[in-house]
Amino acid sequence: MTRESAAVGPLCADSPHRFSVPLSATRRGARLARLLAAERLREWEVPDDPALLIVAELAANAVLHGRVPGRSFRLTLALTGSGTLCVEVTDTRGDRTPVRGRLAGEVPGECGYGLLLVEELADRWGVRHGPVPCKTVWAELDPAPGDGP
Repeated sequence: MTRESAAVGPLCADSPHRFSVPLSATRRGARLARLLAAERLREWEVPDDPALLIVAELAANAVLHGRVPGRSFRLTLALTGSGTLCVEVTDTRGDRTPVRGRLAGEVPGECGYGLLLVEELADRWGVRHGPVPCKTVWAELDPAPGDGP
């Protein structure tokens, strides 16, 4: 797995298959993000593992750390012609940026494992800021050998 610079955006901006939906910044909204992603991945005939775990982690982070009362978060999925799946979750707390990786020897507390999972499972991930006050946390999954779009 590679770690990309947080300034680099996803490769999937002009994907032929794209799904985007605003969701309430609640636990119910995070659950719905996972359910809608599962439905779309089935429709696109894309394996749901580990994509659904990444969607669940990013949506949960948007609800727990990116929530602004009265504001929603946005889930966007895109599939390129080459089969790369892009997951984006946009929230309205651009001032709270996720921390990339852990320092050597640092032990996470009771929480804080979600982005470590994303880092291990995704081929690339990062954060894109803007438009103010938003930020988008994105992850990309390249197709496994033998998988197609």
